Amino acid sequence: MQSNTRTYLIQALLFITTVITTTLAGAEWIYGNMFFLVEKPLGWTQFLQGFNFSIPFLAILTIHEFGHYFVARAHQVRVTLPYYIPLWFGISQSIGTMGAFIRITSVVRSRLKFFDIGIAGPLAGFVAALVVLWYGFTHLPPPEYIFSIHPEYERFGLSYPQFVYENASGNIVLGDNILFWLFKTYVADPARLPHAFEMIHYPYIFAGYLALFFTSLNLIPIGQLDGGHILYGMIGKKRFDVVAPVLFGIFVFYAGLGLFRADTFATGNDKEFYERLFYLFIYIYFIYICFRRASDNQLTGLMLSLIIVVGQFAVSYMRPDWEGSSGFLPFVFILGRFLGIRHPDTDENKPLDTPRIILGICAFIIFIISFSPTPFVIIE
Repeated sequence: MQSNTRTYLIQALLFITTVITTTLAGAEWIYGNMFFLVEKPLGWTQFLQGFNFSIPFLAILTIHEFGHYFVARAHQVRVTLPYYIPLWFGISQSIGTMGAFIRITSVVRSRLKFFDIGIAGPLAGFVAALVVLWYGFTHLPPPEYIFSIHPEYERFGLSYPQFVYENASGNIVLGDNILFWLFKTYVADPARLPHAFEMIHYPYIFAGYLALFFTSLNLIPIGQLDGGHILYGMIGKKRFDVVAPVLFGIFVFYAGLGLFRADTFATGNDKEFYERLFYLFIYIYFIYICFRRASDNQLTGLMLSLIIVVGQFAVSYMRPDWEGSSGFLPFVFILGRFLGIRHPDTDENKPLDTPRIILGICAFIIFIISFSPTPFVIIE
């Protein structure tokens, strides 16, 4: 009993801390400023405005986790309440959290249970994200709202984009996905739709966009991500162990595409040449670490790493304008090194019924319309 009480206290403390850190982070995104180490730090008034980000964002995150929780309980699988992970730097921008998770404390013995538990969270969170995005795009403030964030724009009036973006370096643009584009194009009032460089200052839109981004990451059909549970339930372990490494390889290939090119080493400076060659070896070793658990034979992981790098060089040579998104590489590392590419086996492997197969297909359609190939673009 004491152990349960201590666990509940830890979970409550983590939740309260995460509410505070996401509110701090939300205020920093809204105002484009920090609470510390700046000339004019944000204050209490700005902190309160941060709830416009933290409440919808944490609501989506909570609905996602409790989707898993209630379905697991319905299947008599023992699970914990969510553990929230606060993360706020104070000296650079963050979103205030690394997410949340529930712990499954009993063995899941069937494909059906893995499928049901895995799909419940993303579906619930996706619906919540749609509600937040709908509200954000249908309740846009007047265009003059941006002057409360950037008072220096006011002297240019609503024609400010013609004048203030001559040097756009450092601006952050939210990369489009299909759903986000549909909201911007068909739901938002064009007269109130913010400039792409200013979208991060609109907390409901930003919270909804982040929810779509994390939902799509969760739905990648690899390992023990929610998408992995869904695909495992749909096709079984034998096929999954073939499909998942291939999908992981495609993901790695895309993430690192363009990072190294043939002309990277076209330098007349020997020191620069060897430095870049050293970084290439580090990159190959990084991919090898990510693939090491994909096969029982470590040489297989090394061969896959070399094949991917050679393939990236070849594509970059033929199409130098094609680039991936290196921001996915940390997630590639977490997935390959810690979460794993494969899926644990189950005792009960009865195929899913047709309604669940259809639901699984719908989940991957959600993945397609929510996934942003380049989720965050920093203008250089």
